[in-house]
Amino acid sequence: MTEEKQQTRASWEDLTLPDEYPQPHTELNGKAGQDVAAATKERSKDPAVKCSPNLLQMLKAAESRWTPQGQDREGAEVTEAGTGELVTEALKTDMQIQLTDQKQEFNKRPIKAGRRSLSRSISQSSTDSYSSVCSDSSEDESSPRDKLQKTSKGLSDFCIKNIKQADFGRKEIQIAEQEMPALMVLRKTAGGEKPLAGAKVVGCTHITAQTAVLIETLSVLGAQCRWAACNIFSTQNAVAAALAEGGTSVFAWRGESEDDFWWCIDRCVGADTWQPNMILDDGGDLTHWIYKKYSSQFKKIKGIVEESVTGVYRLYQLSKAGRLCVPAMNVNDSVTKQKFDNLYCCKESILDGLKRTTDVMFGGKQVLVCGYGEVGKGCCAALKALGAVVYITEVDPICALQACMDGFRVIKLSEVVRQVDMVITCTGNKNVVGRENLDRMKNGCIVCNMGHSNTEIELASLRTAELRWERVRPQVDHIIWPDGKRIVLLAEGRLLNLSCSTVPSFVLSITATTQALALIELYNAPEGRYKQDVYLLPKKMDEYVASLHLPAFDAHLTELTDEQAKYLGISKHGPFKPNYYR
Repeated sequence: MTEEKQQTRASWEDLTLPDEYPQPHTELNGKAGQDVAAATKERSKDPAVKCSPNLLQMLKAAESRWTPQGQDREGAEVTEAGTGELVTEALKTDMQIQLTDQKQEFNKRPIKAGRRSLSRSISQSSTDSYSSVCSDSSEDESSPRDKLQKTSKGLSDFCIKNIKQADFGRKEIQIAEQEMPALMVLRKTAGGEKPLAGAKVVGCTHITAQTAVLIETLSVLGAQCRWAACNIFSTQNAVAAALAEGGTSVFAWRGESEDDFWWCIDRCVGADTWQPNMILDDGGDLTHWIYKKYSSQFKKIKGIVEESVTGVYRLYQLSKAGRLCVPAMNVNDSVTKQKFDNLYCCKESILDGLKRTTDVMFGGKQVLVCGYGEVGKGCCAALKALGAVVYITEVDPICALQACMDGFRVIKLSEVVRQVDMVITCTGNKNVVGRENLDRMKNGCIVCNMGHSNTEIELASLRTAELRWERVRPQVDHIIWPDGKRIVLLAEGRLLNLSCSTVPSFVLSITATTQALALIELYNAPEGRYKQDVYLLPKKMDEYVASLHLPAFDAHLTELTDEQAKYLGISKHGPFKPNYYR
């Protein structure tokens, strides 16, 4: 594998900030207080000013705090004419008391000198825009590799951020289960048969609530699982904690370094008492690591399931060179992955990721999308719907023609790079946006990636002495040129939606179910059915996955008659598409 990994740096400044700030108050003293009192008294003379019974009760309560204890208040009534004086005095006293209490509590709060997230210093509206899955409430900045953690059952074969977040992570998983019906059906229908009994599945995918539902489904079906993350920014720490607490060996946390990334994969694979016989990969890093470092184990693998363009490309390279010694299933090119996950998932999540990180308005913006595959189609549809002017770059004439007939202009990157407001890569290739393109972009241009790897944007060319990096938000960097021009880089060129936002659970249910069936098929296939090559998922399984999701929409399929099935030359129960259909 010649693909270079960009070194991840933590560039946030050390900040010593309190966890909370007191609410701002203003004491009504001196001339300001007298002016307010005079104005209030003047307004109280207006017969049109009335006090509601609820307000009168609140004023009485405030007056009781203001009046010295033991004072005889019998017969005292709050009249409308005296409302102004009472409001003024109560307001002055209450504000002074609150400000004093806040100051005392603020002064008592210990100041921590450790590194703090820069997100503490940005506006509250910005921090609130990040969901729990994209933030880490833990204040411990030490590496998880430096500390030993145990679950409530005493298990310690895992490495995550904070095991204490397990309860919250379990709630996230339960929410995802409600939107992943096919996996839940699979648990009920096949859980008793244990079709994966004896399977030892090592996985390297995004560790999210949706992936957790898949992992626990595999466990219900009889598999033992060990898991690492395929992306250093996409791990949901609370979900990882819940998986560890549930007995799954997880080695991942949000914000890993490159060294951490490979260390976690090695810990998954190199267990002394555990050797995998199945691989579930997203991107090919896990497969590559086992192939290179544990070649003897690689030969004992019964099957590989790969779900990304990048990983599938690597498998085909191994197969072409005659070095793929195990059968592999190409899930990425299955119909259920291409037409649902790649299209609809990206269609809904691209805007979410951009909004959370930049607060940008899309109407009228000029956006360049590199690649018009299924991911590009989803991104373009979403951007166009909000009024963006979308351009496409494409190398495939078929995809280019599709873009033209969908109403988009297909051009070269160099033709519009000076005028566009955003550049989004969706190709799965490398160096799609080079330094010469970045130099020509206008000030404030947003650059991000919706492909799997961080190779689409030539990041190495930006880590030079003349360019300055400034972290302004989590996953948002400003790259500043000597003349003051800056571009906005999101997620350091990694997958935007899973690094900066969330993705729809229902769509991921389709992909996860496809992955589970692919594992079952490869693990249980009789010897000789699959040779040392890359295969597509049988269309019958694609259609079965789709059928499991139809009840969620209360959809009812029409059944072919015998005569119609004979006319088409297919079985009335499917498959309805040939194996080469995509």
